[in-house]
Amino acid sequence: MTPEHDALPTPRASVAALPAYVPGARGDADVPPIKLSSNESALAPVPAVTAAARAQAEGVNRYPDMAMTALTGRIAAHVGRPAEHIAVAAGSVAVLAHLLQAYAGPGDQVLFAWRSFEAYPILTRIAGAEPVTVPLDAEARHDLPAMAAAVTDRTRVVMVCSPNNPTGPTLRTGELEAFLAAVPRRVLVVLDEAYLEYVRADDAPDGLALLDRHPNLVVLRTFSKAWGLAGLRVGYAVGVPALIAPIRACVTPFSVSSPAQAAAVAALDAAEEVAARAADVVAERARVTDALRAAGWTLPEAQGNFVWLALGEDAIPLATHLGGLSPAILVRPFAGEGVRVTIGAPAENDAFLAALADAPFAAR
Repeated sequence: MTPEHDALPTPRASVAALPAYVPGARGDADVPPIKLSSNESALAPVPAVTAAARAQAEGVNRYPDMAMTALTGRIAAHVGRPAEHIAVAAGSVAVLAHLLQAYAGPGDQVLFAWRSFEAYPILTRIAGAEPVTVPLDAEARHDLPAMAAAVTDRTRVVMVCSPNNPTGPTLRTGELEAFLAAVPRRVLVVLDEAYLEYVRADDAPDGLALLDRHPNLVVLRTFSKAWGLAGLRVGYAVGVPALIAPIRACVTPFSVSSPAQAAAVAALDAAEEVAARAADVVAERARVTDALRAAGWTLPEAQGNFVWLALGEDAIPLATHLGGLSPAILVRPFAGEGVRVTIGAPAENDAFLAALADAPFAAR
């Protein structure tokens, strides 16, 4: 046999070249860490949510409802839109992957700000399209005029993240309206609102309010953050049916489990309690940012459940230092750029602030 005959199959070149998605560090199981690396909720789900998931676990020998009828209807009621305006999948990352499968491919470009959510370039490459990035401005915000100017005849999808993960600022309603007016209607604009429930900025946009005026807009939301269901994976998109139907067509059948569907419905039924928990996180975020600024740190606007320290080349060294403590304090570094720190429970935040004060890295 020839060497070529013995060679194993190879992936597409674009897949072979993919950067690895870097999850938040998990630490040493023997010494539980202070985990501030993954933007999870520090609180367990509300009791009704846990009970709903547990009840469905008795029937996991059966397939879940592939159409997710009850959950889709409950989300539709929550957002005030008909059910055909909703696409549900296993987390908003999966929704975005299906959206890109439906709308972008070889020869197409997908445009987004950078640094932003690290899944964007990965999902774009998996779809076979070319990622095009536009740098954030000096305040770690989207430069929307520059993004509008970067749209070309090959641009099929533009993604904007508000609040921006990992830096924290929101878009402003006026600038987003101007951006949507400037982008050709043939281009699909995705507004990622994964951290919406933590936003308190007066001029932050509400994506749902923009849908009627901008039918090429799709809004992404998730149950993984404020709703406390990161381990169950439920997210959704909202848009006009003509845009949503192709996304639904790409969703992996039965990908949202019965416990996840039931838990998300129960979470929506407990929306007031979830909102109160989000308000507690916002208050804790204010306490942490005040302490950091008092210590000399210059922070961008923080509107998610995290803060951003622009450490540059010291990002990895600081994360390594904190991770070497006992217990380890786990944060999410981005090499050469900065460190994202999730707002945890008050005692966890206090431990981080104390460790940062003792770390051999100057505030900046």
